Amino acid sequence: MFPSTAQAHVVVDEWVRAGVTDAVACPGSRNAPLLVALEAADRDGRLRLHVRIDERGAGFLAVGLGATTGRVVPVVVTSGTAVANLHPAVLEASRAGVGLLVVSADRPVELVDSGANQTIDQAGLFGEAARASIVMPLAEDRAGAARTWRAVVARALDRAAGTSGGDPGPVQLNVPLREPLLDPADDAPGEPDPALAGRVDAAPWTRTIAAPPTSVLAPLPLRAGARTLVVAGYGGAAVPAGTRLPEGVPVLAEPTSPLWSDALGGRMLHAGTWVLPAALDGLRDDLRPEQVVVLGRPTLHRSVSRLLADPGIEVLAVPAVAPSGRPRPGWTDVAGAVSAVGALPDPDDWKPDLHFARAWAEASDRAASVIRTDDAEDGPALAAATVAALPSGAHLVVGSSAPIRDVALAATPRGDVTVHSARGVSGIDGAVSLAVGVSLGHRGPTYALLGDLTFLHDTNGLLVGPDEPRGELTIVVANDDGGGIFTTLEQGAPRYAAAFERVFGTPHGTDLASLCAAHHVLHRRATPAELSDALAPTGRPGTRVVEVTIDRTTRRAAGEQSAAAVREALSSAE
Repeated sequence: MFPSTAQAHVVVDEWVRAGVTDAVACPGSRNAPLLVALEAADRDGRLRLHVRIDERGAGFLAVGLGATTGRVVPVVVTSGTAVANLHPAVLEASRAGVGLLVVSADRPVELVDSGANQTIDQAGLFGEAARASIVMPLAEDRAGAARTWRAVVARALDRAAGTSGGDPGPVQLNVPLREPLLDPADDAPGEPDPALAGRVDAAPWTRTIAAPPTSVLAPLPLRAGARTLVVAGYGGAAVPAGTRLPEGVPVLAEPTSPLWSDALGGRMLHAGTWVLPAALDGLRDDLRPEQVVVLGRPTLHRSVSRLLADPGIEVLAVPAVAPSGRPRPGWTDVAGAVSAVGALPDPDDWKPDLHFARAWAEASDRAASVIRTDDAEDGPALAAATVAALPSGAHLVVGSSAPIRDVALAATPRGDVTVHSARGVSGIDGAVSLAVGVSLGHRGPTYALLGDLTFLHDTNGLLVGPDEPRGELTIVVANDDGGGIFTTLEQGAPRYAAAFERVFGTPHGTDLASLCAAHHVLHRRATPAELSDALAPTGRPGTRVVEVTIDRTTRRAAGEQSAAAVREALSSAE
């Protein structure tokens, strides 16, 4: 058997032995040995193979699978720009702490920098975004070579999973392959070298035994009796399992935080971000906190950024926790104001100001009562209706632009729905593919709420071959014919109206129904009031699109009206 062919079968076999259940691959020439080995493993039922033609989408598909299953997912591509197309997904996986194994086929070293076709210096291409960049030894026919191949695979998987103590994330495994790439006579390796067959009982070549989780940080030095507010940002594993907060302590949580759906004993403030400006602007001094405990990474609201930058408020940070239970490196300090970093104290040690907690709960309830979304056809109304219409147990992938903010501002949190969003780097790259990956990793129905530009940015995510695995995915597209989020920012002010539509609004006029028909994807139009019927689970695998037309021209004014209504309600309650 040709060495390149044998090495590819060994690599895939070791993945399976180490617990890999899914792999994503894109067609190519230099990665042909790996593709043949993956297809054989899929045919034998050893793993699920997902083939895509677009490397960028393939990377986000793998991120979605990894985020849902908690397993490392290899994505296998050919050499050259194919590897570079994975960079957005690598950046997202790095910030999100998702185990992603980028397997980049490469030319042998003698062809790098030689002017050879489709050749770049791709080892280490992702820089600091990758936890490690590992080069597979060139396949050669010598005794003991396969032992090294298996050992290198084990090391790459360990770094991606963070098993031996590191932070989980993307790892590049660069695989130089010399021709001939495929042996026409054999489709599986023989066994002249015992290591080609691996260890007995299907065991991995190297077992990495994780140490039990331990807290390396002392509890935060909270001031007893102080007005304490909890801010929970992005991070599905921001707090250790079993964590509890003091009964009723006020919590501002983003939808991607576990505290959004379960405040862990605290009081989730449904409309808290609407209330926060009143506390910071002096309208309600009784709502101004003295100390803020930050969990995860706040990414959505400018009012929260103002809160954390306020020099009169002490900010205490809790580092995120990896799936292993160990703290991930670093902590949130976007305003440079964190005074202490540590673990959450025991609930009995907080002794928060209960009058402050009750004032926040009352203010949040009052704000929620004056914010109307049931009779509007805009982004917040659509977000509220979408979350309300989801079946119990659903997973929801939310676009990183306006939709995730709309969910935060308008939707009622649900403990029976899991929310995902690419808030690691907050790009709109690969959102359709990310949702497809989540649907493939989740056994129940999966939904996505995406803006039209985010949807159009990844229409290649709809390209799924007839033999590929499918999950049950429904994509709700909020179609306002352009970039609605920009209407709420500085450039959305009337003074920039002359330039706004062309360079920010970017209307496209795309016929989404025809686009879906071209991909053989079911499409229907609906209003927010019709979502309960439109989002009913089908129980069948496949992707469908529900298009909802909304109006972005009213978004800025509606937001200002809601903010004014909240201020009036809070003023009258003093």
